[in-house]
Amino acid sequence: GPLKPEITITYIAVSAIFFNSGLSLKTEELTSALMHVKLHLFVQIFTLVFFPTAIWVFLQLLSITPINEWLLKGLQTVGCMPPPVSSAVILTKAVGGNEAAAIFNSAFGSFLGIVITPLLLLLFLGSSSSVPFTSIFSQLFMTVVVPLIIGQIVRRYIKDWLERKKPPFGAISSCVLLMIIYTTFCDTFANPNIDLDKFSLIIIVFIIFSVQMSFMFLTFLFSTRHNSTFTPADTVAIVFCSTHKSLTLGIPMLKIVFAGYEYLSLISVPLLIYHPAQILLGSLLVPTIKSWMVSRQK
Repeated sequence: GPLKPEITITYIAVSAIFFNSGLSLKTEELTSALMHVKLHLFVQIFTLVFFPTAIWVFLQLLSITPINEWLLKGLQTVGCMPPPVSSAVILTKAVGGNEAAAIFNSAFGSFLGIVITPLLLLLFLGSSSSVPFTSIFSQLFMTVVVPLIIGQIVRRYIKDWLERKKPPFGAISSCVLLMIIYTTFCDTFANPNIDLDKFSLIIIVFIIFSVQMSFMFLTFLFSTRHNSTFTPADTVAIVFCSTHKSLTLGIPMLKIVFAGYEYLSLISVPLLIYHPAQILLGSLLVPTIKSWMVSRQK
């Protein structure tokens, strides 16, 4: 159509999101959190190793149920995603947790995700036959890594102006992301063979909320056990950063790795549900976690 999504979305929109991320990412704030190696290792291993593996094991049990197989594949893609750049940091800050650690793990996880997430997707799901391995990484490099680096370089020269004007980076990324999601769904529902039943969708929503709650509880237990060296503020950062998944990085990556898949939109559905679910659950738990942290600190 007139929007020309094969050019505007695949190249311009995805590049715009990561250029925007490069501009807004305060790398100078990360140095203070750099030395907290144990915390970073815990978050990254949980997010990029334990999470996708646990989901894969769980999906082996669900594969015998009548749930739509493409939605189940979508659940696996959620497990492979890196932590988000914003939501975990915002919630950690709202509680009063270790914000520097949350910023570091969100940023570092996003950089790791550029390399590790496509590998995990290919490992657990395989790629569409039309997209060879090398072209996936060359496109990721040109549309994700290069804009991110350029954004960081530009930020160095206009940092004072950015601090003074505070451009609405979040709103810009959200608008571009909305356009990407819109075209993804247009591609899917233009296909007459798509069959999405309500039962599968309801079950997937229930599973997503259950997974979120279970993993938040699990990370909380691990980081507060007796021989743990984490402070209550560290625990807050761990709980949010380990269990949250990036929609901003996820949707563009799925479009690259599964280019040409007629079921791309169904694969995207669980990630589109997971993102608002993590913000909703996190927001509801903020007062409870805050009162726990204050009492522990006293």
